Amino acid sequence: MKVDDWQNGGFGLYLHWPFCQAKCPYCDFNSHVSALIDQDRWKNAYLSEIARVGAQTQGRVLNTVFFGGGTPSMMEPSLVAAIIEKIRATWPTSNDMEVTLEANPTSVEAGRFQGYRDAGVNRISMGVQALNDNDLRRLGRLHSVAEARAAFDIARNTFDRVSFDLIYARQDQSADHWRAELSEALTMAIDHLSLYQLTIESGTAFGDRYERGKLRGLPDDDSAGDMYFITQELCEKAGMPAYEVSNHARPGSESRHNKIYWRYGDYAGVGPGAHGRVTIDGNRYATDTPLQPGAWLNSVEKTGSGEANSIALPLKDQVTEYLLMGMRLIDGISLSRYESLARKPLCHNKINELSEIGVVVHEGDNLRPTPQGLAVLNAVLRELLPE
Repeated sequence: MKVDDWQNGGFGLYLHWPFCQAKCPYCDFNSHVSALIDQDRWKNAYLSEIARVGAQTQGRVLNTVFFGGGTPSMMEPSLVAAIIEKIRATWPTSNDMEVTLEANPTSVEAGRFQGYRDAGVNRISMGVQALNDNDLRRLGRLHSVAEARAAFDIARNTFDRVSFDLIYARQDQSADHWRAELSEALTMAIDHLSLYQLTIESGTAFGDRYERGKLRGLPDDDSAGDMYFITQELCEKAGMPAYEVSNHARPGSESRHNKIYWRYGDYAGVGPGAHGRVTIDGNRYATDTPLQPGAWLNSVEKTGSGEANSIALPLKDQVTEYLLMGMRLIDGISLSRYESLARKPLCHNKINELSEIGVVVHEGDNLRPTPQGLAVLNAVLRELLPE
């Protein structure tokens, strides 16, 4: 019996909650500020979509669920509970199914943590972003460092698995400042940290400011590079090595949901702006949904589907995506899986050239980036990607 390629990576469900209390100036995610949210109406739409996607993917085992946003910790625990109950009634689930919910570290949202745990959430990912109040204000965050620490303590006492995010290469941040801040973060960390370099995205408030020359104090490329290597050094020493470009974990505590993306498994996307990769009858489809919350809700209610597009991915696109995602992982990719997808091997001359300069390691069926290769991953990928 032929095994579909997605089974090498697993199957996850992503649910997008599009609302935030405020729009952060660096954020290019699909998030919206709304004073009134009818959570019952949203519940009905989510349950309807889960049933629709479940019918397409009947019988397969669901490994992970991820509530992303926006700010999912604005959801009522009863809404999260109804969604998880519907999920468990729709798919057989793995015995250790990971259910992650993204949360802001405010006292109001931390007050819901026990309710989320009772609903079935077993992992929290907290958007701390900085450990000094001045930078939190610059980043448009609504919490203080003291509030973040208090919320983190509640999370740590409620969940076995807690991750938090920090952004580095911020305005006026030096390598020494980042070393001190990350050292402090590592004394708090439980099992997982996501550490992102600040990127200026067009269409964001920061992007507009940058184009007008008003976003001052950003570190130059060399300084940002120094901060990247400081990140690797300190996390490695603390027993939380990188397992992906921006993610660090104690062994065994990696985000299983995100590894489904990076291992190029299947994932269904439910909610406004959610993307998916779903294999049906041997064909892998790229799915997306309307970005605007109202448009998505109306589509679900009027047509019975929140899906805007479902496009069969050509093999060459699947090959590109497998390389782009898989080489972000310290574990790298399987060359035989690549060959099965591409119907031809990856260019051995390119592999040899990259091995000689120390940016990849080729051992048997495995091709993986070195730490030096991860630091210049885009350049490595440009060499590996087929013309």
